[in-house]
Parts: sequence; C-alpha cells; structure tokens
Amino acid sequence: MSDLVLVLNCGSSSIKFALFDAGIRPLPRTPLWNGKVDGITGAAPTFGETGVAPGPVALDAAHPYRAALEHIRARVLARLALGGHRIAAVAHRVVHGGAKYFDPVRVDAQVLDDLRGLIPLAPLHQPFALEAIAALLETAPGLAQVACFDTAFHHTLPDVEKMLPLSWDAWERGLRRYGFHGLSYEFMSITLPERHGDAARGRTIVAHLGSGASLCAMQGLQSVATTMGFSALDGLMMGTRCGALDPGAVLYLMEIEKLSLEEVGHLLYHGSGLLGLSGVSSDPRVLLAQEAGNARIAAALALYVRRIVREIGALVAVLGGLDMLVFTAGIGEHNAAIRERVCAGLAYLGLALDGEANAQNADRISSAVSRIPVQVERTNEEWVAAWHACRLLPGLA
Repeated sequence: MSDLVLVLNCGSSSIKFALFDAGIRPLPRTPLWNGKVDGITGAAPTFGETGVAPGPVALDAAHPYRAALEHIRARVLARLALGGHRIAAVAHRVVHGGAKYFDPVRVDAQVLDDLRGLIPLAPLHQPFALEAIAALLETAPGLAQVACFDTAFHHTLPDVEKMLPLSWDAWERGLRRYGFHGLSYEFMSITLPERHGDAARGRTIVAHLGSGASLCAMQGLQSVATTMGFSALDGLMMGTRCGALDPGAVLYLMEIEKLSLEEVGHLLYHGSGLLGLSGVSSDPRVLLAQEAGNARIAAALALYVRRIVREIGALVAVLGGLDMLVFTAGIGEHNAAIRERVCAGLAYLGLALDGEANAQNADRISSAVSRIPVQVERTNEEWVAAWHACRLLPGLA
C-alpha cells in the first residue's frame, strides 16, 4: 500500500484536485489522477477527471461548496478502493499566509483560526480553501493537512518593494505588499533552471496570466518585484478584477455615487477588468472572437494588453534589463493572440516572436533574431503543494 498526497486547489467557483504518489522519489510531476468540479455556484456545475470529459454533477443547492467537496471525497475513496492506496496527507493551496506564515505548515485549529483572520485580504479564495480544511479537520482529524501559501515565494522581496506609501505605523501594523501566485512562480524557479540552466538565473520576468494575473521579476530564481500587492486586486487588469486603480476613484464611488462598501467590493472584484469594460465576457478567447466591429471589446483588450506591457516595462527597469520572458497559466500558456500583442509592445527591447511557434504554443516562441528568449512554460501549482507536503512530512512513503 503506497501513500498518496491529495492536493486541493479551491477557488470561489471551482475545486481542482490531484493525487500524487509520495512513495516515488523524486516526486513525479504528473499526478496519478486529477480532476475538477467547476461552476459550483452556477446553475450547471460540472465534474471532470483524468480520461473523462466534464459532465453535469448534482450539488446540494443550499450548500454547493460542501457538496462539491463531498463529491470529490467520494470519487477519491472509490478510486483508492480499486488501487490499494491510502491518502496520507492533504495539501492545500492557500492564497494568503499574511505576515506570519512564510513556509508550508501543518494545519491545526490555531493555524486555521489565524488564516481565517486573513479572509478580508483574499475574499475570492481564502474562505474556500479554509472551508475544505475545516471540513477535513472535522471528518478526518487524524489526517495530516498542509497549507502552502501563495504569498510565501515573495518573502524575498526587499522592504522597498513591500512597503506601501502610507504612514509608518501602517507598515508596523502589517499593511504591506505581499504578492501572490507564489506556487506558480515557485514552480518556475524549479523548472526553468532544469530546462535552461544558468540562463534562468539572470533577469527573468514571468507572466502568470489567468483569470487572475500578475507578473514576477526574478533574479537568482528569487522574487525581487511583483505586480500584486496588499491584496489580489493590485497590478494587472484581470478577468473581473480591476488591477491597480487610483484610490481616488474608489473614494469618488463611495462619496459621490454613494456606493456602499459591499457594492464597491463587488465592483472591484467581480464587475471590473475584461468583463466590466467589454460587458460581454472575462475570457479573452470569447472577446477576441467578437472584437471586430465591437468598440467596447476592442478597448477592453487594448487596455488589458497595455497594462501587461506597461508593467513589464516597469519590472525591466527594476531589474536593470531582461534576459528571459516567460508566459504561464491558462491565458499565458494557450492564448497566442494575447502573447503576440504583448510581445509586439515590447519590440523596443529587441524581442521578436516566431509566429508559427507562437501559434502552436511551443516551448520557445521567440525567433532566432530575438535578443531576448521568450518561453511558454506549463505551471504546476498542485505538484508544488504535494512536494511541500512530502518535505514537511518525511514519514510519507
């Protein structure tokens, strides 16, 4: 009987899961089995798994998130009964570790209570990961659970990058830029030198472009600057989130237009970005297909790309140059049109794409004459979480 690590990656409307065999060293990058419950809060939730296309799944309308977790649990237990394996640990992607948690930690009641205090800093993700942890603490209290934090990778940021230009006592109270998408960037810090050797240890910018999006400037494979800050609202324009915004606009919405705190929060997290500007969708694939003849969609896409180009330029200035540009996550890995437009805006750096390679989502999409290599790298947040669980719990075998 071999030990497995179950990884749960919980979002506001989806739960991804993956099973890794902890008895194999080094830990395989590909899971034994994985899947996803999607559209949990919508009218037509779906469940898909390795080898099976997504299909409808019935969830309790009163408690859909708990029902989705129970569905995954039932599927995992049924799978284990066939293979002679056991779940030895569960690793969770937890978005915010705050100022206290910089390393993966085994979760107990006190840790869970600490992490609940950070929900206001990541309301789209933190509550759902913690709900999964709490449910397992209740139903399987002896099962080891490990929290892996998206903020942890950015612990190497210099103080000048962490500080907010508020009062000094705000800094002392913990108001600072934390950075996010850390598990994705940590995987890049592992896989890039494996694939590109010492070239990856130079001035590298990784663009994690998904429904949430950020950039990370790395030097020596460590985070030295990033676009997300105190919350996951900062930095790049995203699918439904605004990204960096003049705080005066928020004050105006509340003082002049009389929006409540709840209404402003909903607007910034759910009604802005590509969806808010286009009025159609948060998905660039949908927008690109309808861009011709639709001025709002064209404007939304233009701003989306402009913000990425602008922030890459800022990070190049911080790094003092650029040795490698890497695209990752859903949009970064699969949307050739967005990559093409971003790279066209960076041509002044001597960057040039190979159109055919880019269209095929090849690993290297820069042309032979490009001064800067441009890569497309598949991220693997679930593997990073499983890897940390194995390191933290050496008894796994």
